[in-house]
Amino acid sequence: MRFSLVNPNWDFAGSVYFGCREPHLPLEYGYSKALLEAAGHEVQIVDGQLEQLSIEEIASRVRSLNPDYSVVTTAPSYLFWRCAPPELRLPMELARVLRDVSKATVAIGPHASTTPRTTLNKLGVDVVVLGECEEVLPQLTGDRAEISSIAYRAGNAVRVQGTVHESDMASLPALSWDKLLIERHSHHHHRFDSEPVGPGAEMETSRGCPYHCTFCAKDNFRNTFRRRPVEIVARELDGLIAAGIEYVYFIDEIFLPYRDLLEMIAERQIKFGIQTRIDLWKPDMIDLLGDAGCVSIEAGVESITEQGRDQLAKKCKLSTGEISERLLHAKRKVAFVQANLLDCQTDDPDEVESWREYLQQHGVWANKPVPLFPYPGSPDYTRRWGAPDDHAWERAHEFYLRQFDAFSDIQEQRPADLIQLETVGR
Repeated sequence: MRFSLVNPNWDFAGSVYFGCREPHLPLEYGYSKALLEAAGHEVQIVDGQLEQLSIEEIASRVRSLNPDYSVVTTAPSYLFWRCAPPELRLPMELARVLRDVSKATVAIGPHASTTPRTTLNKLGVDVVVLGECEEVLPQLTGDRAEISSIAYRAGNAVRVQGTVHESDMASLPALSWDKLLIERHSHHHHRFDSEPVGPGAEMETSRGCPYHCTFCAKDNFRNTFRRRPVEIVARELDGLIAAGIEYVYFIDEIFLPYRDLLEMIAERQIKFGIQTRIDLWKPDMIDLLGDAGCVSIEAGVESITEQGRDQLAKKCKLSTGEISERLLHAKRKVAFVQANLLDCQTDDPDEVESWREYLQQHGVWANKPVPLFPYPGSPDYTRRWGAPDDHAWERAHEFYLRQFDAFSDIQEQRPADLIQLETVGR
C-alpha cells in the first residue's frame, strides 16, 4: 500500500504556542517511513514547513502518489508534542484537502493521543492514533477492529480501542534522511554560540522522562523513559555527519548523564545541544558533556524556590544555591547555558529578577518566567478539571487567556481565542 506522511506548513499567528517556530526534522515520520517500507509499503514524506510548500503544492505532491493512507500531524515535530499549538487550524485545513486526494486519512499527535474523539471530529479524518505512531501505522492495513491504540468511526459512533502506544525504542532503526532534505535544514535549534555554517539536525537518544512534573503534557505520549541503544544512536549520528550536518540537537525530554553515550559522541567531534535538568548532573559529568561537544544546555529549573519546585512536583534534591553553582559550572564548559523559568505564581518577582541578574552577570541566561498553559494530558489539567473531555482544549485555552495579561517573550500580541482560530480553518 501507499502512505503519504504530511507535515503542514505551520503558521503560528494568534497562537499561544511558545515553542521554536523554525522547521525541524519530522522524526516521527522518519521512523514511520522506515517501518512501513520494511513491511513492503511505498512511502513519501511531504514536509510543508521544511520545504515551504503551499497547501496546493502539498496536495499536488500527495496526489502524485495516490495514497491509500494520508497521515497528518497536529504538532510541528516530536520535539514539541508536549507544548503543541492548542488550535487545530492548519491540521484541519490540511485534512480537508487530503480527504480529496487519499483513500483514507489518519491523524497523529498530542491532540489525537489526549482527546481522540474531539480530534477525529474536528479534523474529519478516518482514524487517529493514540500515543506514539511509528509502530501503529503499519498495522492500519489490517482489520481496524483488531488494532490497539486507535480511534475511528464505526457507524455513527467513535470507537476508541486500547490505550496510548509506547514504541519499543530498542528496536526502532537508525534514521536515514534524504540529503536534499538535510541541506534545507539550515536551522540549528537552540544554538547561540555561532552562526550556522552547515546544516543542523535533530535526533533522540532516549524517549520519555522518569519525572512527572505538573506542567508537562506527556501522560499520553513520550512518557515512560526508554533509552535507544548507543550503537543505533552512533549509526544515525554517523549518517547525519556524512550528510554534512555540523550541529545536532537531541530532543530527548530529559538528556541524562550517561558516560557511554557522551564518550561515543565525543569521538565524532560534533557540536550539539540538549534539554535536561542540571540538578541531575554532577560536576565531572558536566565536564564530560562539555568535552563531548555540547554548546547549548536548556535546563529546566522552573522555580527559584524549593516551595515552587515542590508545587510543580519537580522532586529536586538541590537547593537553589546548589542549582546556581551547577549552572555556573556548566557555563565554564558549555558556550550557552539557559535556566528555564515558569510562572508558578509563588515566587517573588523581585527575587526572580535578582536571581536572573546574578546568573546573567556570570554568563548564564535565565528567561522571564513563562505563564503555565494547563495542557490537556498534564497533571495540572487533571488536577483542575479531571480527565480531558470534548471541550478540554477550549477550557484550558480560555483559562489561560483569562488568567494572564502577559505571555511568553516571543508573543508580540495577545493570543486569539481558540474557537476563533479554529473557525478560520473551517
